[in-house]
Amino acid sequence: MDLLNFIFRLGVLFAIYGFIWALIELGLGILSMGSNRTPLGVYLFRAIKYVVLVDVTVLFCYNLENNQIQLYNLGVAGLVLLTYFIGKLQNRQQQAVFLNAFGSGMPNIKNNFNLQGELAVIGLSFGFFVFLIFYPQFSYNPLSTWFHESILNIEDTPIFGFIFKIIGFFFLFNLLFKMLNGFVFLISGKPIFSKVSRFGKQNKDNSDDFDDFEEIN
Repeated sequence: MDLLNFIFRLGVLFAIYGFIWALIELGLGILSMGSNRTPLGVYLFRAIKYVVLVDVTVLFCYNLENNQIQLYNLGVAGLVLLTYFIGKLQNRQQQAVFLNAFGSGMPNIKNNFNLQGELAVIGLSFGFFVFLIFYPQFSYNPLSTWFHESILNIEDTPIFGFIFKIIGFFFLFNLLFKMLNGFVFLISGKPIFSKVSRFGKQNKDNSDDFDDFEEIN
């Protein structure tokens, strides 16, 4: 029960963090007057987002009573983070497949998806998580502390806190499903439910010039 409660709290943490970061992105978009970012800028900004999330997650694993890191929670948090990052990668892969199939008629829509860039961001973020395992004192800094305190404050508000707790519940359910699906895949070689994109399959049948992960210019 403690494990499920901890994962649930992480779900609330991720949901509120995503909400705050979306507000930051909105503000930066207004300041930049809607100018398009380069693919390098997109992945650099995403790397900052993931690294800060890792930092805040490590802070969340601290026992505030004795100011010590809880290694068991840290291990669970690492697994949750990795599952979360891979889930985001899979979502962007599916978006790329959809745009490959239908994006040719949408000149104003540009897909900057790059598999190597996505993997590099995930690798950097998880590498930073491993670094903080051995040097947790570096997780304390003004930026991560501000995010951590802001998340806790929002979680304690009556209305927004309740909404994000509902999101945290669905996060817990989705995460457990993904872990079960991955476990079944390792045992049997087949997932419980496989996501087969008919758009990507149709695109493959019609053209051999590019694959699902190629950037669209």
